[in-house]
Amino acid sequence: MRAVILAAGVGNRIAAAHTGPKALLRFGGRSLLERHLGILKETGVDDIVIGTGYRSDEIAAELARIGAHHVRCVHNPRFRDGSVTTLWSLRDAVLAAGDVLVMDADVLYDRRMIQRLTSSRHDNCLLLDRDFLPGDEPVKICLRGGQIVEFRKKVEVRFDEVGESVGFFRFAPDTARILIETAGAYVENGRANAPHEEAIRDIVLATPAAFGVEDVTGLPWIEIDFPDDVARAERDVLPRLTA
Repeated sequence: MRAVILAAGVGNRIAAAHTGPKALLRFGGRSLLERHLGILKETGVDDIVIGTGYRSDEIAAELARIGAHHVRCVHNPRFRDGSVTTLWSLRDAVLAAGDVLVMDADVLYDRRMIQRLTSSRHDNCLLLDRDFLPGDEPVKICLRGGQIVEFRKKVEVRFDEVGESVGFFRFAPDTARILIETAGAYVENGRANAPHEEAIRDIVLATPAAFGVEDVTGLPWIEIDFPDDVARAERDVLPRLTA
C-alpha cells in the first residue's frame, strides 16, 4: 500500500500565524509531516510520496532532518491553483501503486484513524466523524440508507446520517485510476482551481455502492486551516493523542 500526501498549498488562511507549509507546523516538538510518517510506518505503510509546491525546499529539508530518505517528493508547479492540480501531479505515483491512501497534510490526528483505514473491509473508504460543528467549513459525508449521497461542504440533499470527512481516503487500483482521470479532466477543462475533494465527490456519487465509511467518532483530530485551529490543536487534540 502506498500513501500520497498533499502538501503543496500556500495556506493563505493561516498566514498570519504561520508562513511556511502547514505540514511543518510543530506540535509536541514534532512537525505534522514527521507525525504522518511515523504513524504510517507503524501501520506498515512505508511507500510514501508527497506532493509539494509552496516552499518545497522546506519540506525537503524536514525530510532530511528526520532521515526520511525513503520518501519521494513530486513538485506541483501549479500549487497556487486548487489542490486538484496536486492530485494530478501525483498521477504517476497513484497509478503505479496497488491500494493507495490519499491524505491531506494539514491534519493532527490519532494513529488509530490510519489503522482503521488500512484494515477496513471496504476497498474504497472514507473516514467519517459524526461529532462536528455545523457550518459551511466542514466537508460533510452524507449517507442515506447506508450509502453516500453527498460529499461536500454545502449540502442540498436528503440524508439520514452525516459526519465530517477527516481528509484521508483509501482507493483500490481501479478506483484510483478513475480518480486520476477525473482530476486530469478538471485540470484540462478549466477547473484547475477546484479542491481535490470535488474529483473524489464525482467518483463517489457515480458509484456509491463501491464506497464505504469507517466511523472514527470520538478519536481526536483537527484539520488546521486558521490560526485558531493551531490553538485548538495544542489545547484540545494534542493531549488526547496516544503518542
